Amino acid sequence: MRAVGSTGYAVLGAGLIAIAFGLARYAYGLFVPSIRAELGLSADTVGVVGSLAFVSFCLASVVAPLVADRLGPRRAAALSGMLALAGLTLISQAGNAVVLGAGVFACGVCTGLMMPALSSGAKVAVRADLRGRVNAVMNAGTSVGLIVCVPAVLLLSGAWRLAYGSFAVLAALGVLAALALIPSHTPASEEQEAPPTPIPRERWFEVLRLTAFCFAMGVAGSAYWIFTPDLVVEIGGLPERLTGYLWLVVGITGLAGAWASDFGDRFGAPATQAVALAALGGATALVAAAPGDFGIAVVSAAVFGWAFMTLTGLYLVTGIRLLRERPSLGPVIAFLAITVGQAVGSPLVGSAIAGIGYAEAFMVFAMLAVMVAAGSFLYPRTLNDAVAEEAAAGSRTPATSAAERRRPES
Repeated sequence: MRAVGSTGYAVLGAGLIAIAFGLARYAYGLFVPSIRAELGLSADTVGVVGSLAFVSFCLASVVAPLVADRLGPRRAAALSGMLALAGLTLISQAGNAVVLGAGVFACGVCTGLMMPALSSGAKVAVRADLRGRVNAVMNAGTSVGLIVCVPAVLLLSGAWRLAYGSFAVLAALGVLAALALIPSHTPASEEQEAPPTPIPRERWFEVLRLTAFCFAMGVAGSAYWIFTPDLVVEIGGLPERLTGYLWLVVGITGLAGAWASDFGDRFGAPATQAVALAALGGATALVAAAPGDFGIAVVSAAVFGWAFMTLTGLYLVTGIRLLRERPSLGPVIAFLAITVGQAVGSPLVGSAIAGIGYAEAFMVFAMLAVMVAAGSFLYPRTLNDAVAEEAAAGSRTPATSAAERRRPES
């Protein structure tokens, strides 16, 4: 393996996340109209195929820490990339719903495995004082994936097979990069150290609080993610082709989520979450207030992109720091809770729209985001990785010294 520094690892990780999340996960929804038309799929079939990505992501997330620990970061990331390659290739060649579903399922597994592998590798390749920043930068790779996807949809909407074939080539390059640059083992496996110490019970209560915030954000953000295109087209009267530009803006401003860890360390994680959640609620309310104004919709998308990626980056870093003894488990806690929140929130938003209308439903979920922001004083506070490791080393020193004093002279 070639040695790669913190910056190189961050760039590599962001690229792999762009493939796993942007291309393998989110591209399907953007290409659905073209895929559905060519394959002659019903709306129900399209929905079932889309749900396979959620199911496979959840299943893969449950076993991802074990996979990362057993295979090591390099092989786990390469496995994730190979699943992306297989899934994207299957989608590009799909002639029916079965093959399409198999490809979408494989892509979902890829998404669930990638971040735990990368966060585990970061413990080896990245200095402790830079890990939070590197993890946040890697998480922002999702925005890179969106930036690639949206122009592909706009330019190749009728050539979705070519687009997916191109994505598969990028996935293959990602596999080669993972094999060449990601560490093969964690320090514990290299040095044959004892298993990590058990996580204290009180820390698990902080994990539960983090999980609750992640879930609530997933619910609150589901209105924007799922129903904004319908809102601006059906209620605002904007041309459907313009919705792609909104997601492009979300991707571009989402790149600022790379600074989530720095914001959290400088201003405090609770304050960072409060501001970002309030911004998410503001973006949701803004697009609901003027769905027919494309300029306002763009501003709303810009704010939402920054807020969402900042929140996911903050949650990722907090999860890894709370479970620093098991870095591959931290991303699972955060991302699985967000995904489940989105799955729960989507039908709730749909029911609210049917009952009270688009604008009113969006306002309800905007208020939910603000209410969750108001509870940010309960958000877990964590130490920077370098500070935590110094504290842990200091706490071990007295015990080590005592053991040395008790050791009989030879």
